[in-house]
Amino acid sequence: DVEVHQRFTASRDGERVPYFLVHKRGLELNGDNPTLLYGYGGFEISLQPSYAAIRGVGWIEEGGVYVEANIRGGGEYGPRWHQAALKENRQKAYDDFIAIAKDLCDSGITKPSRLGIQGGSNGGLLMGNMLVQAPELFGAICCGVPLLDMKRYHLLLAGASWRGEYGDPDVPEEWAYLQKYSPYQLVDTTGGTAYPPIFFETSTRDDRVHPAHARKMVARLLEQPSQAAKDKVLYYENIEGGHGGAADSKQYAYKSTLMYSFLWKTLAAERKVHMKRVKPAVDESSPKRARDRAEL
Repeated sequence: DVEVHQRFTASRDGERVPYFLVHKRGLELNGDNPTLLYGYGGFEISLQPSYAAIRGVGWIEEGGVYVEANIRGGGEYGPRWHQAALKENRQKAYDDFIAIAKDLCDSGITKPSRLGIQGGSNGGLLMGNMLVQAPELFGAICCGVPLLDMKRYHLLLAGASWRGEYGDPDVPEEWAYLQKYSPYQLVDTTGGTAYPPIFFETSTRDDRVHPAHARKMVARLLEQPSQAAKDKVLYYENIEGGHGGAADSKQYAYKSTLMYSFLWKTLAAERKVHMKRVKPAVDESSPKRARDRAEL
């Protein structure tokens, strides 16, 4: 039994931005709730609350609060909502997400150390920007099949087809704004910024967003001088699965277990969450896996 509530908050420019709050019926919202905020904000895709068994078992049934952000760039209010965050206006989507995160803390639902965020693909770009723009707001980040290097995104796989959404980095006037939300170039490797723990997940055979984005970002974060900072960077690459990151239900369950285990251990280590042990989704010793590795 769950409760779903729609809330609104004001973004940086005053725009009223909605989000959905989902949790177990009767759960006490006391400012200390482990909370997972999900966002996408692109390509006129609308987010609405829906039933997802793995999220229910792995997060909501265990007492976590789930939040779905309806930021600009999506299609929740039609074409104008999408067009409001295109190209040079992309920062509005990130401002919306930051506003929701702050509202969750200010309204007594959670606090930064208990607040995790999740996004994939274009939502992975959102996660990368949250890492570099507002690291102090979050206790954990899950960044899936992400776009992160906006200087070269158009040269990799399907990237050229997204220039209408983001802009063309080969055009100086467009790179001038693109570089402001290209996380790879914005990482502080001096050790002067305290980044939250982050879990990257990608697929070797992603045919839309090249895994090089995630690989390079991990390498960049590992350039930080502190071993403690390096230990906060986790990475999982499935050698199957395409852009969805999993070839079948078993692989999807496995990578979801990795993510929820990471979130619980990072945001609420004192809790005993009943996550079942699972075997790796891919048998690395099989002849097929050996052939796959030889092809790479």
